[in-house]
Amino acid sequence: MGFFERYLTLWVAACIVIGTALGHWLPGPFTALGAMEVARVNLPVAVLIWLMIVPMLLRIDLGAMRQVSRHWKGIGVTLFINWAVKPFSMALLAWLFLRHVFAGYLPAEQVGSYVAGLILLAAAPCTAMVFVWSNLCGGEPNFTLSQVAINDGIMVVAFAPLVALLLGVSAITVPWTTLVLSVGLYIVLPVIGAALLRRAILARGGETALAEWLRRLGPVSLAALLVTLTLLFGFQGRQILAQPLVIAMLAVPILVQVYFTSGLAYLLNRWLGVEHCVAGPSALIGASNFFELAVAAAVSLFGLNSGAALATVVGVLVEVPVMLSVVRIVNRSKAWYEGATPARRRMPRAHSEPSSRPR
Repeated sequence: MGFFERYLTLWVAACIVIGTALGHWLPGPFTALGAMEVARVNLPVAVLIWLMIVPMLLRIDLGAMRQVSRHWKGIGVTLFINWAVKPFSMALLAWLFLRHVFAGYLPAEQVGSYVAGLILLAAAPCTAMVFVWSNLCGGEPNFTLSQVAINDGIMVVAFAPLVALLLGVSAITVPWTTLVLSVGLYIVLPVIGAALLRRAILARGGETALAEWLRRLGPVSLAALLVTLTLLFGFQGRQILAQPLVIAMLAVPILVQVYFTSGLAYLLNRWLGVEHCVAGPSALIGASNFFELAVAAAVSLFGLNSGAALATVVGVLVEVPVMLSVVRIVNRSKAWYEGATPARRRMPRAHSEPSSRPR
């Protein structure tokens, strides 16, 4: 592990501080960058996400995707967490913390809107960033891609009725442009581009050339992650410093939700004898959120300056640092996880390109 990776937590903390400070004191550049969006999808962030995930997608041998069926237990656990647990547990946590524990400290007229924003955040599983988390915990790349594809398919038909059920709203306007554009930008185009690049690299230099490309692109991916984090906090620098107590209170149910859902997925995978390289990304996919869709839905339903929009933005701010902490827990517990899994119940890992060592 190199110097850059070893102190990743320190760099993340520095980016949070720097991004917040710059967003507060120099809002102009961040306002300009934040305005560069289509259907609530920020284009500079989209480019950075490409830089993050394409090196990871290069590891995926699409020819080995047919072997993903052997990971059906991990897929089942993730689907259960994403669609049967997470939206409902977030509704419960939002009710508990915002309507009771913190009720005396929040503006009463906004509490319902805050709750709605948190439910919107939990109703859609993450699409792009999970490739980063999976890579950082040495996850099986073919499993990660297949799981994200399945979630995207379910999201098209399940997002609106699930949100309608939990919010008690009869008509939910799904921001289809945001959904379709995000899936295209973050999944379809990067997968196609990485597959073509992988084929070209292997044709010219074989496995040795591919390994060298992956080695060189590793720092680019992490640097893009840090720049993305700086931008996200910079976009909201003024809001963070203007109402830090509200931000902190909204972050509490999100934090509890992430650790609860990721922990539950991780333990269920362990109980079922799923190997660690699948259990790690399964837990991380189960806990992360599709914040672009959540923000777009909150704005369309409740307005740009609503409590719901603010709650989804807090999800954006919490996403990276808290998911990195989950990655750290998954990596540090690998020996414990594998030591308690009976060898006869372990499933052989699908053949794929060697992934980077867990960080």
